[in-house]
Amino acid sequence: LVESIKEHGIINPVTVRETKNGKYEILAGRNRVRAAKKLGIRSVPAIIKENISDDEAALIMLDSNLRQRQSLKYSEKAYAYRMQTEILNRQGKRTDLTSDQVGPKLSRSNEMLSNNVGESVSNIKRYIRLTYLIPELLDYVDNSIIKDKDKLSIALSPAVEISYLSKEEQQSLLDYIDFNQITPSQSQAISLKEMSQNKTFTVEKMEVLLNEEKPNQTPTLRVSMNKLRNVLPKELKNDREREDYVVKAVEFYDKYQKRMREKNSQER
Repeated sequence: LVESIKEHGIINPVTVRETKNGKYEILAGRNRVRAAKKLGIRSVPAIIKENISDDEAALIMLDSNLRQRQSLKYSEKAYAYRMQTEILNRQGKRTDLTSDQVGPKLSRSNEMLSNNVGESVSNIKRYIRLTYLIPELLDYVDNSIIKDKDKLSIALSPAVEISYLSKEEQQSLLDYIDFNQITPSQSQAISLKEMSQNKTFTVEKMEVLLNEEKPNQTPTLRVSMNKLRNVLPKELKNDREREDYVVKAVEFYDKYQKRMREKNSQER
């Protein structure tokens, strides 16, 4: 951005509003101002918004962040959309954006927000549902954007279903995920939601459901970290290093067993 402004100048004016003490608050264009400061530029073109409320100012800032940033986490989009709909609600415009993934007939405010951010109304609803996840589960959803095979992740659709679980139920699910290093499939997430809504959710039923092998799932051997903690070197930094260490240990043990069998056979 600095190089672009150095070559072309600031093409799009920043948006500001005057505060009560006579200064100006930037609503859109903070990065442009920072880049200008680095170049020693002391003034920038600006559009001054007059007589706008805090809610209107917040909408401008949220819209600017969504449009300017190229890559946003699911959580960032989710909370931005939720804040926008809450502001529209306060302004008396009904949104219906916290209902099921496929919701009722579109209202005028739904269409306005959808057109403004370039997302379908159903997608906006799905994003907003993510804000009902506990932070640790939301982190797993953000991991799905990174696509790092060493990091556990939950896809958007299962995450939406999980968001309907109570906080206590979500915590039980998180404990299961962290211990077993697996996350629910879409069908499993739907079943968990149904259990929660039908008041039949228990930790035992959750474990039975999640222990079912998923289609195309590679069988996984689960070993409690409590059993390994005292034998694994302390310098191992993450689960990937621990897994590699255990695999090498098993391979070494297997070779040792073969040598012992050969030795016993020769002695006989």
